[in-house]
This record gives sequence, C-alpha cells and structure tokens, in this order.
Amino acid sequence: DDEEQLSGLALLIRKLALRDAERKAANAPPEPEEPPEGFMPTPVLSSFDVEGVAEFIKSGKAKKIIVMAGAGISVSAGIPDFRTPGTGLYDNLQKYNLPHPTAVFELDYFRENPKPFYLLAKELYPGQYPPTPTHHFINLLHKKGLLLRCFTQNIDSLEAAAGLPQDRIVAAHGNFDRAHCLNGHEASVDDVRRHVDDGGEPMRCARCGELVKPDIVFFGESLPPRFSHLVSEDFPQCDLLIVAGTSLAVQPFAGLINHPRDEVPRMLVNREVVGEMDERMAKIARLVGYGAGFDFGE
Repeated sequence: DDEEQLSGLALLIRKLALRDAERKAANAPPEPEEPPEGFMPTPVLSSFDVEGVAEFIKSGKAKKIIVMAGAGISVSAGIPDFRTPGTGLYDNLQKYNLPHPTAVFELDYFRENPKPFYLLAKELYPGQYPPTPTHHFINLLHKKGLLLRCFTQNIDSLEAAAGLPQDRIVAAHGNFDRAHCLNGHEASVDDVRRHVDDGGEPMRCARCGELVKPDIVFFGESLPPRFSHLVSEDFPQCDLLIVAGTSLAVQPFAGLINHPRDEVPRMLVNREVVGEMDERMAKIARLVGYGAGFDFGE
C-alpha cells in the first residue's frame, strides 16, 4: 500500500544519502552509470519458467540456493496461512474476542491479555502437522548439497521435521524451540507446553513473575540477531533465490528479495504475484546498489 511504499522509499533515500556521504569521505570515484534505456542483459535462464529453473539447477550453476518460505508452504499440512481472505488465520480469530486480528501477536495486548495467544498456540504447536512436499523439496536441496540456507517466516518448525538441519534454517520470526519471560529470563519449553495443553493458562517466570512466551517474534520485537548476521553473510553468495508461499507483506523479511545481485535468477512459487516495485522505486533501488525486487514484465 501507499504507506508501505513510502516507508520503503524513505529507506532507500536514506541509504543513498549514507552511501554518497561515505564515498565523498573516502574520495572514491563515482558509481558507474546505469545501463542505457532498453539495454537487455543476456538471460541466465534458458526459459523463464519452472523448466528453465530446473535446467539451471541441473547444469550445476546453482550451488548456493536460498529459499524464502512463508505460511503458504504449510497450508497443505492443515495449518492456515495468515492473510488469505476467508480461510486465513487473521480472518478466523473471532472466538478470541480480539480488538483486531493482529493483536494476538502484539506485545502490549499480550501483557494485558495473554490467554488468547496461549489458546492459539495450542492449535499451532509443532508436532501436530506433517511436513509438506515443499518442506521435503527444501530438504532434498540440502541433501544434494545445493542449499545455502532456508529463511522461513514460519513458526511451525516443519522444515526441521522434514529433516533439514537447524544450521540450514533461519527462523526469522522465531518458533517454539525456546522460551523466555518478557524480562529475558530463559524458561522451560516443556513447562510452556504444559501450560498450553492445560487449557491455555499463561505461564509466569519462576524468577521474576513476568509472563512467559515461546520465542516467537511479536510485532514490535526485534528479529533474532542470527537473522541479520546470516542475511549479510548469505545473500552475496546466493546464485538462485526461490520464494514460496508468502505475501511478502511483513518487513524486514519481505525486503530480502532485494538482497541478491541483480543477475541472480529468482523464482516465485505463490498464489499471487508479489514483490514487484514500481519503476520509480526500482530506479532508486538500483542507484543505492539495492536489488529491485521481482520484475515479471516482458
């Protein structure tokens, strides 16, 4: 929407200003100019479809694949995604009497009324759902030695359930594997699970009495430090980006599609087209050395 686009534009302008200041301070030569209008680079893929991507992988040119996964890859396991009208999680939370659907993942509301989150956690807790073919495909890429990392928005841990080692997974929005109180004291995940299973009575910290929750990132919380570290380490190496089952509506995860180099092929497996920038935003993005997202035009 306009607000999201405006915030993205502000971020790009800020990066451009910082980059220009750093270049002047270092007395560096100016950046090379953009390619002339109408310039078409040589295609990396033989065709812009699944067959072209499969051929690219089989040719041995894709050795450091990054997968970005969203809730859509878990829908066939029986877990609803968040935003699909009618069937998405946010459209089916009326029974929790929330002031608005996203309140269940907001810290301020959790402090005021933690029970809805605990009741929802019982429905989402790992171990109730099987991995889907997409999860097994991601693990197959790992077994073939082709997967650099899987960055996932999902809190269901189905990537690990499919056999993917923890070091290959970046749970950008956290999961149920660990738990802390709101003051930062570590808590037993087994105790959290018991509270969830016993009717959703919220757990409190044995040390300070503060509320405890699994390490799921709520709105307003910072993403895990490992996320930022591996974004900067992995994406410069990426030679194929596969994005699956995500609306790309939540930052900073959504912005990851802009991190691979411009020449890196990107495949979107989704129910709708997402991740495109308008021409103005794309031009500014390229000026700051920032990828311009998806472009599904001719």
